[in-house]
This record gives sequence, structure tokens and C-alpha cells, in this order.
Amino acid sequence: MSFLSLAEVKVGALVVAIGGLIAFMSMQVSDDPSFMGRSKKAWFLLPNANGLIKGSAIKSAGIPIGVIKDIKLQDGQARVDVTVTSDVGLTRSASVEMRANGILGDKHIDVNPGTIGDPALEDGGQIVNVKSGGSLDDVMGQVGEITNSLKDVAKNLKEAVSDDGTNKHILGRVMLNIEKLTGDLSQMTSENKEQIGEIVDQVNNITSTIDELVNDESDAGFKKTWKKTMARLDNSMKNIDDITTKINNGEGTIGKLISDEQTSEDVSSAIEGISGMVDTASKTSTGIDFNSYYINEVHDTKSAIGVTIQPGLDRYYYIGVITDPAGTVEQTTFESTVNGQTTKLEEKKTFFSKTKYTLIYGKNFFDWTLRAGIIESTGGFGVDYTFYRDKFKLSTDLYNFDKIQLRSYLSYKLFYGFYLTAGYNDIFNKQAANSPYFGAGLFLTNDDLKLLLSKASF
Repeated sequence: MSFLSLAEVKVGALVVAIGGLIAFMSMQVSDDPSFMGRSKKAWFLLPNANGLIKGSAIKSAGIPIGVIKDIKLQDGQARVDVTVTSDVGLTRSASVEMRANGILGDKHIDVNPGTIGDPALEDGGQIVNVKSGGSLDDVMGQVGEITNSLKDVAKNLKEAVSDDGTNKHILGRVMLNIEKLTGDLSQMTSENKEQIGEIVDQVNNITSTIDELVNDESDAGFKKTWKKTMARLDNSMKNIDDITTKINNGEGTIGKLISDEQTSEDVSSAIEGISGMVDTASKTSTGIDFNSYYINEVHDTKSAIGVTIQPGLDRYYYIGVITDPAGTVEQTTFESTVNGQTTKLEEKKTFFSKTKYTLIYGKNFFDWTLRAGIIESTGGFGVDYTFYRDKFKLSTDLYNFDKIQLRSYLSYKLFYGFYLTAGYNDIFNKQAANSPYFGAGLFLTNDDLKLLLSKASF
């Protein structure tokens, strides 16, 4: 019988193999890096090591990197000795923080290796950067503080709403004022129920009147009047389109002014001559303004042409001549008397054209312009406001203080000096010419003429 076949040898070999397997598995599952392989030791001080257990794991970014080797008292603080794997690379800027694993009170140490590039921490060295991590005790302490604050708030609220503490607290005084206010409102509504009812009835009558006005289907009603106005506006826009087409085709005075080279040069020379008479060419801007618009009530067109002289950016002078189809208005009323009773039968308006002149001085203040002087042969003044990149201009004129004339209109710049205008004439109807109007105009300066001549093709 051989030696290897003995039962004692076999049993001994089996025991050795099982012991080796147990030792290998222990090394695999152990968190202690010093148990197998190279490791690095370090230590730090904590004011309180409650919840830490000797032999528990140390983590970095949630990954175990070592274990706590020992916990002992040093200078009134807890000294914690740890062992970490050598590949962690602790530096002198490394820091540790005690964190809770859950709500049961157990904790672990979280290690931050430090900034890359800092000097390495020597083996067995002290980690001096210790952060105070949140724990259940801290949370419970904060909850206790919040509870005490809520108790104080509840106490103050209780005192504020009580009769004795109403005047002691701001909240109590506010609630007392609200109570007084609601009482006053209740008393006021009770004492003025009839007046409130009358106000409601008046509002209802106003809304009913507006509804009747909007839904009036008669010939003089809002709907048909609005349709007629829109139709007239459409005709006015067609007339404007015809005017611009003729101008583009070189027809008429304005068309020749734009298309004819000689006429353009003559106008440019005239404008430059006037500019030179008033001030130096470098400071004075001169322009010609021509506009025409259709007055709906008069059924005729009002036209104006004028010269603007602007010696500076903040002021200008304007001289113009206007042909007003409603310059003179005669109003005739036919009446009939039967048995001592006078009955008005018919009223007739007759409009006569009249030539007027305007001479005003304007002063600019940022986007606002104030104008004063002679407006349509009478004294008056006006205000202009420009907005939206100087494309729109909202204007109001007040003149003829004998029969006060108020006119408001809006102008929009198109291109090359062309602009559209729309407004309302004789707003107070002092001359029986109360009417909306629509039209267009052309304002040419020295620079505009140069630009038109450079763009025109002959």
C-alpha cells in the first residue's frame, strides 16, 4: 500500500484544501486592503464618532476603498485610524466627511482624495480637512427648532385674534380693520340699495343702447353706415393707387418731378437756392410737401403745397398754401308754419372752396414737436408725436378760435418721401364739416431728390 493511498493522507489533504479555499474567499470578501496587497494608512480627528464601528468600510464616491482600523480618544476628540488601498492617491488637500447610511443611526466615512497635482499625503499622515456631514441628530435638531417657531407663530396668532390682544399685534390690527371695512361696506350697501339698483339699471340701459346701435339694420344704422364707409375707403385707396401709378408712369406734375431729369434738377436747384438763402448748406435742410386728401362729408378733395425750412435739427419753419373745398359753408334750413306751429322740413349745406395760407414755427423735443403760428389763415397751434422708428406721426391741430377747429390725423411714411394720412376733420363740428378723411402726400428734401435721381432709370 502506497503512502498517498492512506486514509490519513487523504483526510489531511482535504482539510488543507478546504482551509485554503476558506482563506482565499475571506481575502476576496474582506474590505481591509491591508489583508492582502499594498495599502496606505492615515488618521484624522472627529469631535464625535458616534455611529462609527471599528472595521466598517470607508467609501469614496460610494465605492469602498478601505476600512476603519481603530477608534480611540486623543485630546478630547475621537481619533480614527483608517487603511485605504494604495491606488486611491491621497493628497494633502484630502478631506473626510461622516455620513449617515440611513435613519437607523449607522454611519460611514466618505473620503475625498483631494485635488490632483497637490503633494501626496505621507503614509500614516493626518487628514486635516474634516467636514461636518448631515446626520439624523442634526435633522431632528432642526425639526425641533422649526417646531418651536411654529409654536411661537400659533401663540402670536391666538393672541392676535383674541379680544384682548387685537391691538398688540399687527395681524390683529389688520383683522380689526378688515372687520370694520366689511361692516362699513355692509352698511353702505344696505343704505344705498336703491342707488346701486339705479346704477345697475343705467349700465344695463347703456349696454342695451350699444347693442341696438351695433345691430341696427336700417339705412342710417351702424352696419350699413360702416359698410358704406369701408366702400368709400376702398374707393379712396383705389384713387391713391391710380395716383401712384400715374406718378410712376411720369404723368402729371409730380410724375414729371420724379421721372423728368431736367425738372428734378430744376427743383433740386431751387431747393438748394432757398437753403443757401436761409443758412449754410451744411446746417439747413429744405423740403417741399404736397398732400391731398378726400373729405367724406364735403365729397371733395383738400390739397396743400408748402415749403419747409429747417435750419437745425430742433426747429423748422413751414410756409404753405391750401385749397379748402369747405372753406366757406352755408347752412340753409327750410321751415313751415301751420296753425302757429313751426315745423323744420329740410336742412341744406352748401360748401364753397377757399384758398388759405399757413405760416408756422415748429420746435422739436425728442419725439414730440410743438407748432404755433397761422394755420389756414387763422391763429392756432399743433402737436406732433412720432413713433415706431419715425414711421408713424400722430398730429393734432387747434385753430380758428372764433369757430374752434380741432383736427387729428395719423401719417405713415411709405418710401421715397411718399406717405399716407387719415384723420378726422372739424371734430367739434363748428363749421358743419365734421367728417373723416383719407389721403396721401409727398415730402421731398435735398437728400430725397438726390436719392430719386440716382435710383431713376431714363
